[in-house]
Amino acid sequence: MNTFIEVYQQRQDVFYEKIWEHLQISIIALVIATLISVPLGLLLTRNKRVAEPIIGVTAIMQTIPSLAVLAFLIPFFGIGKTPAIIALTAYGLLPIIRNTYTGIKEVSPALKEAATGMGMSSFKRLSKVELPLAMPVIMAGIRTSMVLIVGTTTIAALIGAGGLGDLILLGLDRGGDINLILLGAIPAALLAIILDFILRLFERTSAKSGFRSLVSLLVIAALVAVGPLAFGGKAKNDLVIGGKIGSEPAILINMYKMLIEEETDLNVGLQPNLGKTDLVFSALQEGSIDIYPEFTGTALVSLLGQQAESNDPEEVYQQAKQGMAEEYNLAFLQPMQFNNTYAVATTQELAEQYNLETIGDLKPIENQITAGFTLEFKDRQDGYQGMKEVYNLNFGEVITMDPGLRQGAISSGEVDVIDAYATAGYMIDLNLKVLEDPKNLFPPYQGAPLMRQETLNKYPQLADVLNQLGGKITGDQMRQMNYEVSFEDRDPAKVAREYLVSEGLLEE
Repeated sequence: MNTFIEVYQQRQDVFYEKIWEHLQISIIALVIATLISVPLGLLLTRNKRVAEPIIGVTAIMQTIPSLAVLAFLIPFFGIGKTPAIIALTAYGLLPIIRNTYTGIKEVSPALKEAATGMGMSSFKRLSKVELPLAMPVIMAGIRTSMVLIVGTTTIAALIGAGGLGDLILLGLDRGGDINLILLGAIPAALLAIILDFILRLFERTSAKSGFRSLVSLLVIAALVAVGPLAFGGKAKNDLVIGGKIGSEPAILINMYKMLIEEETDLNVGLQPNLGKTDLVFSALQEGSIDIYPEFTGTALVSLLGQQAESNDPEEVYQQAKQGMAEEYNLAFLQPMQFNNTYAVATTQELAEQYNLETIGDLKPIENQITAGFTLEFKDRQDGYQGMKEVYNLNFGEVITMDPGLRQGAISSGEVDVIDAYATAGYMIDLNLKVLEDPKNLFPPYQGAPLMRQETLNKYPQLADVLNQLGGKITGDQMRQMNYEVSFEDRDPAKVAREYLVSEGLLEE
């Protein structure tokens, strides 16, 4: 408990900012979902033949995994709050539409006939009789939708929308840091409970005030969510630099930002923790970000679908650079020295027990051990699929997991071997044994700025600025910086600045 309080105190400013972001996204999505669903639900009560098909479509939309929806929206709307709000709105439609339709349908037929007998038109009967009586049911649907939206908003952090999901992702990246995860999860749950309580009050008053309670709710929600935007916003960025989940991308994008702002007049924004390779690359292609650090091996194998023609780092870089320019019109600047290649790692104890030195040494015990791989590594040719072909390995059990959970799994003995990154901080923390790759399954993975060619054409000075990092940062230096961020909880920006100052690239 004391540790949790310390984590809260250290991140107090960020904590309240994330709560506000979470609340803002959730409320905007709820308001839009309500404005769509209530009129649509009312319309369906007058066209009952199409009611079930439309309600069925909204039900199907709710079954689609939220991450898939977000990934689908990136090419059209980029990253950030816009695609997140669109996805959350889609998830919030069903409860409101269904309850609106049901609430109107369940109004007593006798009352409807009496209203008609008094000469009321269909619209007047709806506004004066049916809608006021159905409001408690409609408000119950809005309550259900809100709880659903608040819970799903955490996943929006994967596309740079912010919110409490940022803290949860950070906790996962830090090896399953339970305190950080709880710092994001508990407020999200409390937020849902508080908002549910507030909406319950509106639901109770709606029995008396009818449609006015819904109007009041929407006006208040809109003011809460959008009001602060009227008091100014952040300065517009000339460039946006994105990064995948993890300490290493966070450190590198801060280096890029500091160098660019030091040597140019450009204002740079950062979008860290944007998810895995496919999401970040989609954001670059779409134009939501201008630059992100990518690895030469990943660009070659995963993005271009090519095999390395050589295991020489320079030749791999040139092959990836040419491919990215020809196929995607992207510029790949000079790579840094460190090679954050994939590695297969195990504990020192298991390595000594079975005399493990190379990946091929796992063959005699392949049915006795459990492998813990990321989903991306399991499906990559320069990953487990390649291990099957090159080393003829087929483990008895393979468990897929989030990258941040691997170190916890091997530390607790749940898995015996993991895919690792050569410069990861947990290699130091857990003293893992890296198995040699004598058949060169894994190509070189040198980090380098990958950017839109149109951005480089607009700001050609960026090449000289960022190429200052070319050939710099050794594997030991990168591993140490990752360790400081992931296990000593240091700010990536401070770690980045210290390195740049030590290399004479920035003044103190």
